[in-house]
Amino acid sequence: MSSVMNLLIGKRLTPEEQVKKWRSSVRTQERELDKSMRGIDSEEVKVKRSLKAAAKRNDVASCKILAREIVQARKARDRLATSKAQLNSLTMNMQQQLATMKIAGTLQKSTAIMKLVNNLVKLPEISATMQEMGQEMMKAGIIEEMMEDSLEMADEEEIEEEAEGEVNKVLFELTDGMLGEAPGAVAGPLEHEKEDSKAVEEDFAARLSALRA
Repeated sequence: MSSVMNLLIGKRLTPEEQVKKWRSSVRTQERELDKSMRGIDSEEVKVKRSLKAAAKRNDVASCKILAREIVQARKARDRLATSKAQLNSLTMNMQQQLATMKIAGTLQKSTAIMKLVNNLVKLPEISATMQEMGQEMMKAGIIEEMMEDSLEMADEEEIEEEAEGEVNKVLFELTDGMLGEAPGAVAGPLEHEKEDSKAVEEDFAARLSALRA
C-alpha cells in the first residue's frame, strides 16, 4: 500500500518509510537552496558590471554602495552553502539511522541530528519544512526537543567595521586597486553615502527575498 494511502486511512509509517520520507524532503530542500544560490550568483554578476561601469565614471560613492551589495550577496550565498552542507550531513545521519534500525529494530536518539535540525530551523528559506520535520522526529524519538534560537548577536560596531573591511576588499578587487584598500579610499562614508547605502541595501534585501520566493 502506498504511503499516501497510509496517510489517508491514518496508518502510521514504518520507521524505514519515515526515514525515507525525511531524506526525500531534505533532497527537495537542497534543490531549493541550489536555486537560491544560482539566483544570488546571477545578481552578483549584474552588480559587478554596474560597479565596474561606475568606476570608469569615477563615481566613488556608487562604487561603495555597489560593493556593499556584493558583500551582502556573498554572505547570503555562504550562509546557504553552509546550510546545504548541513543538509547533506543530516542525510548521512539518517542513513546511519536506517543501518542501526536493521540491527536494533527501532530508530535511535541522535544528538547530531538534533543539532543539525536546530541549526537548519534558523534558515528562513527552509525553516517551515525543518520545523515540521523536527516535530516528526520528536514523535519518532530521534530527538528530544526543538531548541530555542540562542545565537548571540555580535556587537553592531564590530559588524560594521568588518563589513567596511570587506567592502574595501571588493572595491580593490574589482577596480584593479584604484579604490578600496588604496591610500585614501578607506575613509568612513559621508552622510549622504550612508543614506544612499541604506536605500540600496533595502532594495537588495527585497530582491533577495524575491529570489528565495
